[in-house]
Amino acid sequence: QEVVSEESEEESNGVNLMEFSDEILLHILSYVPCTDLVLNVRRTCRKLATLCLDKSLTHTVLLQKDYKVNKDKVKQLMRDIGKEIYQLNMAGCYWLPSSTIDHVTRCKNLVKLNLSGCHVTSLRLSKMLSTLQHLRSLAIDVNPGFDASQLSSECKATLSRVLELKQTLYTPSYGVVPCCTSLEKLLLYFEILDRSREGFMLSGQLMVGESNVPHYQNLRIFYARLAPGYVNQEVVRLYLAVLSDRTPENLHAFLISAPGSFAETGATKNLLDSMARNVRLDALQLPKAWINGSGLLQHLKFNNPFYFSFSRCTLSGGHLIQRVINGGKDLKSLTSLNLSGCVHCLAPESLFRKAEDDIDSSILESLVVSCCNLRHLNLSAAHHHSSESIGNHLCQLLSRLKHLLSLALPVCSITDVAASVEKPPTAPNLVPQTFGRKVRIGVQTYPKNLADQANQKIESSVFWALMGSLRFLETLEIIGSSFSSAMPRNEPAIRNSLPPCVRAQSVGDSEVAAISQLTYLQSLTLAQLPNILTGSGLVNIGLQCQHLRTLSLANLGMMGKVVYMSALMDMLKHCKCLRDLRLEQPYFCAGAQFFQALSHCSSLQRLCIVSRSGTLQSDAVMSFMANCLEVIMCHMFVGESLTVCKNLQQSIVRSFQAERPALNVVIFPLLHEDLTEVIRDVPMRHLDEITLFKSRVAEEPPNLWW
Repeated sequence: QEVVSEESEEESNGVNLMEFSDEILLHILSYVPCTDLVLNVRRTCRKLATLCLDKSLTHTVLLQKDYKVNKDKVKQLMRDIGKEIYQLNMAGCYWLPSSTIDHVTRCKNLVKLNLSGCHVTSLRLSKMLSTLQHLRSLAIDVNPGFDASQLSSECKATLSRVLELKQTLYTPSYGVVPCCTSLEKLLLYFEILDRSREGFMLSGQLMVGESNVPHYQNLRIFYARLAPGYVNQEVVRLYLAVLSDRTPENLHAFLISAPGSFAETGATKNLLDSMARNVRLDALQLPKAWINGSGLLQHLKFNNPFYFSFSRCTLSGGHLIQRVINGGKDLKSLTSLNLSGCVHCLAPESLFRKAEDDIDSSILESLVVSCCNLRHLNLSAAHHHSSESIGNHLCQLLSRLKHLLSLALPVCSITDVAASVEKPPTAPNLVPQTFGRKVRIGVQTYPKNLADQANQKIESSVFWALMGSLRFLETLEIIGSSFSSAMPRNEPAIRNSLPPCVRAQSVGDSEVAAISQLTYLQSLTLAQLPNILTGSGLVNIGLQCQHLRTLSLANLGMMGKVVYMSALMDMLKHCKCLRDLRLEQPYFCAGAQFFQALSHCSSLQRLCIVSRSGTLQSDAVMSFMANCLEVIMCHMFVGESLTVCKNLQQSIVRSFQAERPALNVVIFPLLHEDLTEVIRDVPMRHLDEITLFKSRVAEEPPNLWW
């Protein structure tokens, strides 16, 4: 009776949610998806009915990752609050039929609209834009069949007032760029394939009548990202041709991200020369061929730079300090720096240097001192070996960057110099680091808590100290300098991988355990850590990093077997916030135990498994999909037969597609010759964010698009 009376007293003294102030309630409601607010929450009581329609909640509507939204919900949402919406983000809503776009016409006051990844025809785009007279920011896709001649005069009038345009091209075209005569920001994503589905070679030449019409006179930001392929290079040159004739006076950010070789031409050289004479930049990224061996950086002028990317360039540390940092100039404005694949960027010169030679710590120290406000730093895809000098280890110098939010490092850069020359620890029954027969193993044992890890003398390591000093780090990538994914884009699967760097041989469980100090970690990528013996550090991460939302693991430990499976399953039981999981490991067995552990990740939305000779258990996959109701993407590229893969894919779609409109399932043999044809049908959102492996730290300038 006493217990009952105490409980009733607590209930009577408890705080009623409706007694909170409107300001607090509005803050709470801001975390609820707009569709739920308008279609559900506001129907509960009069007070919430009023608050849910507050301008602070209806001004901006984000549907880009609301995977439960469907056509009917969008229709009702636009009918109820369409006139109150000023910013609408529907990026990546690939599952919505094109007719859904018709309801956007109710949003008469729209200023910003993002339709990237949505199905929009020329006629529908024309009809919609004709009614949006206040639009100033637009993001769309240009697909095969797009015809600019179908755009009405009212539509072109709206486009003439647009200041910001993001355009993803899947076919050679200028899209709506010629109509946007007032552009200040232009973002172009080139995703054109060299061959059609029928196997015909595509041409990058644009139709006569579309040329010489882009208007760049007011341009402040130009950004172009190219997918692999010759056609993409041809088309982007046509976009640049107008820029080379007359460089906009207000241009302050010029960025071109191009994989592989993208040769410089006379037109591009004229453009760069004009930029060197007439503009002062705040952000710069160029193809490596445009920088390597040229004195361009010596002539370009910078104002208050916030982003630099010299990815895959042969830029030496001496040139970096002299020409970019200007001999130690104060660059407190720089917040994002990408030196991925820049193998000589921490060495005084590159002429007679080998990629594996030790770095010059004085160059890194100058960089750290000058760019003390860096928030995003990428040093991956290179061998950054520290010398034996005390206090000059790369990790010790980076620990001074207290504002870092994201960091990408090569595996060989985090090892202690003394440990790297010692023979790495061994465990019984380990197989060589090559592909081989499946090996039957027992359950691995590993330390259960941080106290046990402490006994392994990890607190004294430079990497442990670095992790302890970067308490607010949200994104961390530790990637082997010679790692390459088994599933590159537009090419057959890679069958062989390069061995890890010798300096990386000692990096394993203790270094992974050190990552558990990052309390606010949200995204973690670990690739090609050769000395993973049990994966014990993963358990510590699962326990301590409770904000972890994205996890990508690739080629950990011995390549002949998955030595960390037991620890991974224990880790997953604690990852309640995990939304994206990518696993790439040969001989990975996706069986009942694995999927049972994964079912504890109640927030999981996307799963990708890439495994040469990997296996899967169909019943376990179906049970997992039934238990994890939030999962809308399941990609598995394994060693099973085509029949097994197709049957499982069809079963998942048949069982769950009706309840999950955004469901995207691809299960396919990794080494099948038609893999590239299957990949091209994957929605760009999933392909770019999780399915394809890449380093994402400082990949683009921060806040490039809203």
